[in-house]
Amino acid sequence: MPLLARCLPLCTALALGAACMSAHATEGALGRPVTGLQGTSFAGVVPPTPGFNLLTQYIYYSGQIGAQREVPIGGSTALGIDAQFQLLSFTGMYVWPTGEGRWNYATAVAVPFAKVDVDAGVRIGRFGASTSDSDSGLFDIAVVPVIASRHFSQTKHMSLALYIYTPSGSYDPNRLANVSLNNWTYSPTVGYTQLGQGGTLEFSTLAAVDFYTENHATDYQNGAVFRIDALLIKRTPSGWGFGASGGWIQQLEDDTGPTADRLNGFKGHSLAIGPIATYKTGKVEFSARWLYEFDVKNRLEGNPVMVTGTVSF
Repeated sequence: MPLLARCLPLCTALALGAACMSAHATEGALGRPVTGLQGTSFAGVVPPTPGFNLLTQYIYYSGQIGAQREVPIGGSTALGIDAQFQLLSFTGMYVWPTGEGRWNYATAVAVPFAKVDVDAGVRIGRFGASTSDSDSGLFDIAVVPVIASRHFSQTKHMSLALYIYTPSGSYDPNRLANVSLNNWTYSPTVGYTQLGQGGTLEFSTLAAVDFYTENHATDYQNGAVFRIDALLIKRTPSGWGFGASGGWIQQLEDDTGPTADRLNGFKGHSLAIGPIATYKTGKVEFSARWLYEFDVKNRLEGNPVMVTGTVSF
């Protein structure tokens, strides 16, 4: 499989870092996914070459939601939220030694560290008026027991996986900023990659549904969230690649619980699109993307940035 062998295996695991970005669930007007950051190069591919791979990923996101919208956050509600998130994630993935067949498999774990800064114009409830808060430390660790990749041909590939996000970060319901969502999240995920022009043109898409358990500290249950991300990249003989990426997040169910019921379910959605650039040399690849969010409802709105570096051993 010549084209397949040129793919960096860890690209499939990018979704581990990107999908665990936020410091609040839809309870905090964001959720685990940030619009457009889950789309990954070779999302449908686990190559046949066995071995260990490492991804280092940095994400910056600054978003706002206006004072006209009451937001559930930290066991209470707030108006006029301005939040900044920084995440540094280290993802390890092991490709199983299954050879060049129709199926290949991998296992991955992501260990993220986050810094969160939140300002609220008005805090509703027992916490009073305008306030701000910050937190940093270990974020929620993500694991994927098995990524199964089906190779239909040299140019068409599909992956199936279940991503599991653990409540491993610290959480205090009396704070605005937390480096955990304080729930388990299960994300069945399907990826697809189509290659063309001798492997230099790539279209990849990744779709998932995020199912959250209840945050027992606040009695808040996030509704299921559907997300789909895609990218189109043209790579050149010099190692550079240029293209576009985008995403759509659509909450399928209302949030539930005393606060969510008062806010009519706080159901949200968003769209994003922007440029992406990549550079590959040997077994190392770098990528950077910037996205513009629009058509946003009941979520923070901003311009996320993601920079990644991957290496295979």
